[in-house]
Amino acid sequence: MKKHAWAVLYTIALTAFTTYISLDTFVLAKSYNTNATDINTAMFSGMEVSSGISDSIKQDNTDQDTTDGSEKIEHSRHKHPGGWSKDSGFPEKFKDRKAPDDSESTEDSNAPSDNESANNSESTTTSEYTGETSYKDENVTIELTTYDEYDTKIYVADVTLTSAEYLKTAFAEDTYGKNVTDITSDIAEKNGAILAVNGDYYGARESGYVIRNGVVYRDSVNGSDVLCIYANGSMEVVKDSEYTADELLEKEVWQAFSFGPALVEDSEIAVSTNTKVDREMSSNPRTAIGVIDENHFVFVVSDGRTSESEGLSLYELATFMEKLGVETAYNLDGGGSSTMYFNGQVVNNPTTSGKIKEREVSDIVFIS
Repeated sequence: MKKHAWAVLYTIALTAFTTYISLDTFVLAKSYNTNATDINTAMFSGMEVSSGISDSIKQDNTDQDTTDGSEKIEHSRHKHPGGWSKDSGFPEKFKDRKAPDDSESTEDSNAPSDNESANNSESTTTSEYTGETSYKDENVTIELTTYDEYDTKIYVADVTLTSAEYLKTAFAEDTYGKNVTDITSDIAEKNGAILAVNGDYYGARESGYVIRNGVVYRDSVNGSDVLCIYANGSMEVVKDSEYTADELLEKEVWQAFSFGPALVEDSEIAVSTNTKVDREMSSNPRTAIGVIDENHFVFVVSDGRTSESEGLSLYELATFMEKLGVETAYNLDGGGSSTMYFNGQVVNNPTTSGKIKEREVSDIVFIS
């Protein structure tokens, strides 16, 4: 009888401990900085500001002479808004880049997914974004385009800035902490964002560099690829073993994210069909950011887990980013987190638990 009692007590204690660990890891919020709104703009002092839209971008947005048979690229939202496909060819804007090889399969049953289980069995009806597709002021130019590729709807925001200072980040509830979350659109609205996507969900982990708006919030390593966005508007992916967080700050890193992996480096695809990420499956909603030239970025979000959009593997996402002409591209948190917000509306169809619904996240990347 005594042995039985001890077994019962041990089971209760083990259950309580396991429950606490689960709650502490995924649910219980811990606030480390409840006014995490600091912006360190010192690295921009004395930096030359570009004159705005580059000549190449201006050319892309003007009417082109079509006597040679080429078509004008329209940055408007419709079923096939200039997106490439294996049948129709690549957009004129990217005609010098190699299109996907039809003989090479981009599907792989072992390809990764995000950190939330896929739920493709549910038939979910998506909605079409009918809002604005462009924005321009003296410092920011944004053009939205939607592509239909890999049986998936992919949303691309082409962003040109006069300075990387306009590419910012924000924490949920203006709080740096663990499991402090809010939906992307609410964080975006509170921070006056023109465009926003979800970040790296730093709050689900207790390690990995966190540098936001020129401020170091976390300097512990976790062996990840770190995306560095520099004050000069360039991007680079480094290993966290190569630099300390303070050294990155000295190198004028404006934003740093610890998720990954790197998708494109030196204009070449950096992943393969065998690339694995913990708890990942094949096709899922995705979020990525890439740089084409200094202060010329692309924000990419794909739908997934619905009857209308399968989602992307990391290799498919990397291939798509490479076709956009990026020098560097990086995978941010995906799955239910994947959300794009523009001018007061959610552009894509975020999926949470089989429904079109935003999932709460720790942080966003936004343009203001």
